[in-house]
Amino acid sequence: MSDVAATAPGAQMLILRNYLAYKGAWKLFVTGFLEPVFYLFSIGIGVGQLIDTFEFNGQTIPYAEFVAPGMLAASAMNGALLDSTFNVFFKLKYQRLYDQVLATPLTTRDVAAGEIAWGLIRGSVYAAAFLLVMTAMGLTGSWWAILALPAAVLIGFAFAAVCMALATYMRSWQDFDKVTLVHTPLFLFSATFFPVTAFDGWLRWVVEATPLYRGVVLCRELTTGAVSSASLVSVAYLLVMGVAGLLVVRKRLDSLLLT
Repeated sequence: MSDVAATAPGAQMLILRNYLAYKGAWKLFVTGFLEPVFYLFSIGIGVGQLIDTFEFNGQTIPYAEFVAPGMLAASAMNGALLDSTFNVFFKLKYQRLYDQVLATPLTTRDVAAGEIAWGLIRGSVYAAAFLLVMTAMGLTGSWWAILALPAAVLIGFAFAAVCMALATYMRSWQDFDKVTLVHTPLFLFSATFFPVTAFDGWLRWVVEATPLYRGVVLCRELTTGAVSSASLVSVAYLLVMGVAGLLVVRKRLDSLLLT
């Protein structure tokens, strides 16, 4: 607890710095939110008009109500991923921001906590705005949907931590092709647009082991009211993923900036 208390002020300074940097570039913030909204309108609403009924966990629901929680999880992922990869890499390799930060009383622990917290905040803002859109469109069929926002915050934490850890291993902008190579299949095949039962055998096990699938299924269970003890599996998965990413980030920053 003392370590957390000691880190909080330094992390807050980095969060404030990022807020001031983005204050004049709010359009960049908006673009990450609009992508899943457009997907919801085009696929959830458009394609949904061609689907009479759709079943999830024994419930018959509109197709848009099935797709929307997937887009909610994707919103949280996108916000966290954008800041924790592209922006962190630029600050680390080109702007040399963290070298300047370490010339102050702040530590690598503050850097890790501050940047991951900022990625989490960005992902959470996207998710909160998207959840409002879902509610306005009548796509939340249960009071459990109130917990979809904390679930999205957890998704943002998990992806922010792991993506920042990966960014510390990148050597050039060409490495970001690998980010796209992973991000696109995650987005398309994590049961976002169709149920995981569409996959057979080992492929289904692979999909169920991916982080976005755990976020999608958790948000879907909450917004449709199909919550069970199995939902805790997704919570534990994302929490462990975030903590592991945070530990790797701290170790990598020590290696890169203190040697």
